[in-house]
Amino acid sequence: MNDRREHIVELIQKHDKVYIADLTNHFQVSTMTVRRDLSSLEKEGKIIRIHGGAVAAQPLRHETAYQVKENVNVVEKKAIAQEAASLIADHSTIILDSGTTTLELARCLKDREGLSVVTNDVLIAAELVNSSVDVIVTGGELQHEVGAMFGSHTERLLQSIYVDQCFLGVHSVDTAGQVRAPSIEKAKIKRLMIDSANETWVLADYSKIGHKAFAHVCHLEELVGIVTDEQSHARHLHDNMVVAKMQEEGGDL
Repeated sequence: MNDRREHIVELIQKHDKVYIADLTNHFQVSTMTVRRDLSSLEKEGKIIRIHGGAVAAQPLRHETAYQVKENVNVVEKKAIAQEAASLIADHSTIILDSGTTTLELARCLKDREGLSVVTNDVLIAAELVNSSVDVIVTGGELQHEVGAMFGSHTERLLQSIYVDQCFLGVHSVDTAGQVRAPSIEKAKIKRLMIDSANETWVLADYSKIGHKAFAHVCHLEELVGIVTDEQSHARHLHDNMVVAKMQEEGGDL
């Protein structure tokens, strides 16, 4: 990595975000040169490009491990998965995002006829090995703690497909109606999944509703609906929070 690129990384680490116009002025180089620098740094995993600039690569290692998450709200996750399974027609193609609730959904689909599943989760893929389901794994860099794949290979696969439905696992749905993820990198993958599907559903138990995680994924109005549990209704509908917001946007719950 050359000195200019090292300096760019230092600036991003210091300020969290930089803009191409500012870097062009700072280094007295062309916009094209800065774009090449940012592209190279993103491929190395040192930054994440955004519109007009770049931000620091958000580390994924701090996310709660699968072994911990799989034992949380088990009853709710199973109920959500069963409801979500009823939304899926035989002979359709779907995306299953990484997560413990989407893993439960995969378990509900093992005997379905003519179903194709695209996933970035090695645990979901393993669950469907001895099933009638066709499985397409995105590939990519593996996040060992949760079994999820991310990075440029994952992104390219998602950009090349179009499916009937997408089922997202999320870190939170906040009171402003924003679906959120624990990192910018994960938010980027989820955004690509949404763009690759005819319709998207979020699977979220009550513990995910009404909280604010780090990175924005989408707004509720971009979803067909949220599949959640009764505690979400009891906890938030009466307070005119996110469940009510979903109904205002015209989605299903």
